Formats: sequence, C-alpha cells, structure tokens
Amino acid sequence: MARELRLGTRGSQLALWQAGTVRTRIAETSGAACRIVVIKTSGDQLQQAPLSEIGGKRLFVKELEDALLRDEIDLAVHSSKDMPAVLPDGLTIAGVLPREDPLDAIVLPSTLSRTLTGVDDLVALLGQSPSIGTGSVRRIAQLTRILPGARFTPIRGNLDTRLRKLDEGAHDALVLAAAGLKRLGFEARISMRLPVSACVPAPGQGIVAIEMRDGDEVVRRAVAAIDDGRAAAELTAERSLVEALGGGCQTPIGALAIGDGGALQLTAVVVAPDGSIAIRAHDRAPFDGARELGAGVAKQLLAQGARQILDEAADSRQSQATSLQSAKLTDD
Repeated sequence: MARELRLGTRGSQLALWQAGTVRTRIAETSGAACRIVVIKTSGDQLQQAPLSEIGGKRLFVKELEDALLRDEIDLAVHSSKDMPAVLPDGLTIAGVLPREDPLDAIVLPSTLSRTLTGVDDLVALLGQSPSIGTGSVRRIAQLTRILPGARFTPIRGNLDTRLRKLDEGAHDALVLAAAGLKRLGFEARISMRLPVSACVPAPGQGIVAIEMRDGDEVVRRAVAAIDDGRAAAELTAERSLVEALGGGCQTPIGALAIGDGGALQLTAVVVAPDGSIAIRAHDRAPFDGARELGAGVAKQLLAQGARQILDEAADSRQSQATSLQSAKLTDD
C-alpha cells in the first residue's frame, strides 16, 4: 500500500486553498494520497497584535517546521513570503507551484470601488491623509513616499473579514497581495495593482512553497513532479538576496525576480521605515545563476548604504518590543 503523506498547513482560508491545491496536484501527477493536517501557529493565535511587534511572519511557519522535524507531518505548505531566509537544519524547500500575480494591490470600499489608472489617480482619490489598512513594514515604508500624510493601521484575519471591515468604513483602502485576492475569488475587488516603481513586493510573494525533511525520497519524488522551474528560480534569487542582506519577514526589503526566456531580471529595494530613503538595485542572470544574482544585487544595495537602513530598522523593532514587554509587566 502506498504511503499516505501528511500535509501540514495553517487553517486560514488562503492556507487551506494552498494545501488543497498541492494535495490535488500531487494526486494527479504521482497518485500519492495526502491527508491535510491543520496546525495552529503562533501568528494565528495572536490575531490582535501587529506582526511587526510580535516577531514577524516567521510566526506563521514555526509550528509547521517543528512538526516536520518531529516527524508529525511529511510536508508543509507555506506562502513562501512567510518563510525565513535560512531554514532550520534538516529542512529544505522541495518545490513550488507556478507563481500567481506577485504585485501588491489596492482595494477600495465596495461603495467606492473603481479602476484606478495609476499612482496619480490613487493619490487624487484618497486625498492627503487616508487611512490605509496594512501592517507591513515594507508596504508602509514605500507607500509613505507616495502618500506622506497617510495613516497606516494593521489589519489581521481572514480575507473576507478584512474586506468586511473595509466596507464597514474602518479604512479608506487596503493594501493586499494580488495573489491571495485572485486565488480566493476576489480579483474583482482589485482597483489597482501597484507597479514595481511604486512598491516592490515582498520576496516570494505569490509563490506557494512546499517544505520537507532532508532525505525523504518519497516526498521529494512526489513534489518534484509538480515543481515549477521558473517560479523556483525566481524564489531562489529573491531568497538569496534576503539572506545576503540578513533580513527577515518584517524588514523594509522588496524584491521581485521575473523569469523570461531563460533569464531572470531581479529588482530590489531597501527603504527606511519612514520612507525618507529608498535604495534600489537590479541585475539580470540566467536561471541557473539565480542564487548568485540575488547575492550580487544585495551587494549593490549594501554598497549604497542598505546596511545602515536595516540596522536602524532592527533597532526600532527591538525598542518597540522592549516597550511592549515593559507595558505588559506594568499591566500584570
């Protein structure tokens, strides 16, 4: 009897869509059966706190990786932008699904929904001090350069919850990943995809990654059959850049590699959290040079002063965390 694979996932709408898609594709290509195992992560349990204040998106993968290492599941399915640049010893990315739209998207309240023609149209519509729902350090840093008077507020929860709060008047607009909106059937809510010139997306955005234990040949063969080579090369370049910069999920780093005709074009940005400075770099390389491409673009960014920006951003996050801990002790 063929071995049943235990597929670990979070329980959110998007996570279950991702897990279900991986299960279906594995079944279609290799005939292997997958049983979905829902694991509640720290990020799911701490719904009220901004990610930048509680440890970043790493909280959405830790328990899944722990379950892999304890042999409680055989593979874990993630939004790759949630994964740390350096994986725990004993784990590896076995494969990825084809990439969905990697850009960030502007979503307006249903009563105001319209198609925006560009950044100037967005600024004209929202005015000087709109309330924008996003807790992403990267998005806030870049959008502050476009909308310096905007007020940014973290918004958590399933996608339909976020959209309901928007429509009820909690925000003037949301910034969300276009990929998640499209995968869950909400593409019609997208008023504008933010161009890379305005907002470089998160490394790995739009890519579903499948993680496994090193040496598990059964899982490796099953996942290899559904691995998308172009998306894998794009992800390798973007993750290599983040690793070379020493950045994590809640850092002001944007990166997007686009594969075309066997070559990759990588664009990256490091932005001061207040939007005052933005350092950009880009380069091109063949698919098989994806790792070197990421490291090379990171070197360009560092040569322009990216290290100081990242260090100051890290110091700011540490100060916030210390302040929160002090406040908690006082409350206790």
